[in-house]
Amino acid sequence: MDMYVQVGRIQCSKKLFDEMPQRDVVAWNVLISGLVKCGKFEDAVNLFGLMRKEGLVKPSEATIVSTLSACTALGRLDLGKEIDHYAREELELTTIMGNALLDMYCKCGCLDIARKLFDDMPSKNVNCWTSMVSGYVNVGQLAEARRLFERSPVRDVVLWTAMINGYVQFNCFDEAVGLFQEMQARRVKPDKFVLVSLLTGCAKLGALEQGKWIHGYLNENSIVLDTVVGTALIEMYAKCGCIEKALEIFYGLRKRDTASWTSIICGMAVNGETSKALELFSEMEQTNEKPDDITFIGVLSACSHGGLVEEGRKVFDSISKVYHMEPKLEHYACLIDLLCRAGLLVEVEKLIDDIPGKDNETIVPLYGSLLSACRTYGNVEMGERMAQRLVEIQSSDSSVHTLLSNIYASADRWEDVKKVREKMKDLGVKKVPGCSSIKVNGAITQS
Repeated sequence: MDMYVQVGRIQCSKKLFDEMPQRDVVAWNVLISGLVKCGKFEDAVNLFGLMRKEGLVKPSEATIVSTLSACTALGRLDLGKEIDHYAREELELTTIMGNALLDMYCKCGCLDIARKLFDDMPSKNVNCWTSMVSGYVNVGQLAEARRLFERSPVRDVVLWTAMINGYVQFNCFDEAVGLFQEMQARRVKPDKFVLVSLLTGCAKLGALEQGKWIHGYLNENSIVLDTVVGTALIEMYAKCGCIEKALEIFYGLRKRDTASWTSIICGMAVNGETSKALELFSEMEQTNEKPDDITFIGVLSACSHGGLVEEGRKVFDSISKVYHMEPKLEHYACLIDLLCRAGLLVEVEKLIDDIPGKDNETIVPLYGSLLSACRTYGNVEMGERMAQRLVEIQSSDSSVHTLLSNIYASADRWEDVKKVREKMKDLGVKKVPGCSSIKVNGAITQS
């Protein structure tokens, strides 16, 4: 059974299990853990239920840990709590089981329960500390996460990575770099995931100098640029506007996966390099790597920025016809943006009406884009129609009324402008003032 699990033939393992006249706890554990490894979490949970129902074999520590992993993946807090109760009543709660429970409670958002469990544990290994730190990081409680991090008697690279990831995730980049430097001072060798996290932070903030420093660190320490690290570097350089450097990294990769192709295509798109983005997409189509949802967003965005209507239509159609994928809202939004820029408003309205399975949440931003285009192209009649639809969905949004008012103003229909503004007043709708932020001497100022 275990051999079949190791080579990924879980059905063969299950067939053997079903044919066994008697099953001991090892057989149950091998199949449950195998199902978890294969991502068949629902099957693993059901098998655990069958084991409890038969009642012939008592679940062991290994059974509990594997089933809790499945509960965590499925968000099955109810079953997780049942297993917690069983473990405390029927078994001795070990550090390994305690950590599995911690992980489950943290990932299911029950930090109070997790913290009580953590505080009550007589013995904690580094995995316990990491689970608890990650739990606080995931909900943005970075101060508490850092306090626990500092208290941990042992800090492996995973714990350091969890804390650094938290700072990057919530845009505390200076703290992330400071912790990375402390990590170096303590001679903890970082793995590629720490460096990828830092590069992601550089990309988000446009911190080119810090990104170059991390790139230099990679070279100085002879860290191989695999697809994961390479993709992070490509994204960082592209988002900082260094497209030549991004291309150099891309073409220097020994192996390129979907993520690396997507990163360079999106990088070219956001920098206005429409032709290069489409050229790279064409190159990708000649490889064995298949584009994903994000790849198509990048290509369609490039078409939009370049005003390439026919190319955009072809790419959008290929999502379903060539790659047999269902276009997502983001793909429709990109195509609608392209068609709106080209003034093809009637086509846009029909496209929105034909979107399958649409709801209010889906439709509002799309109609908003069309309403904005109506203002640009002076299409008063369609603008009135779109505004009415949006008002029916969400009457309190000031932007809808403001756009319609501006459409009337562009057409010199001042009486209608007055009516819209009076309606805004009657509904209590106020135009939300805009604001911008700039960084001056390390401090962010809003105005």
